[in-house]
Order: sequence, then structure tokens, then C-alpha cells
Amino acid sequence: MNTLELILETYPDEQFLKADGFDDAVIGMEDVSMRLVYSTIECIRILQVEGMTYEEALEHFYYNVRGSYVGEQTPIWVNDLF
Repeated sequence: MNTLELILETYPDEQFLKADGFDDAVIGMEDVSMRLVYSTIECIRILQVEGMTYEEALEHFYYNVRGSYVGEQTPIWVNDLF
């Protein structure tokens, strides 16, 4: 069971906004606003597995994923690149 599945099982009545294709990058949740927390490095690895180079994955992630605001439930992105 991955972290996202555990969170969804623990909080079945909550509505979490998920980033498509990045379920395995969820590392937790923020318990005040009930937002999912994602690992930036894992998101980039997922994009690389899908065929992008590291540079392409970085650009795509920061512009198309992290750069998107979709309301109060927008996920939190942890910068764990370093």
C-alpha cells in the first residue's frame, strides 16, 4: 500500500485533489487544510520513467505541474531536490 492509498483509507470522507500520474510521489498530507504533499524529486523521476530527460522533466514539472494553481486544495510540493 502506498502513502496515497493509506491517506485515502484513513480519511474516507475527505476530498483530496490529486495530481494525475503522481500517486507514488505522495509523501504525506497537511492536516489543517487537508492537502496532499508531493515529493518534487519523485515527480521528476516519474516523468523520466515516462521517457523525458532530466532537463525536460524539470521544465515540464515546474511549468505544467507545480506552476498550476487549481484552488484551495492545490497540492503542496516539497522541494527535496537537494
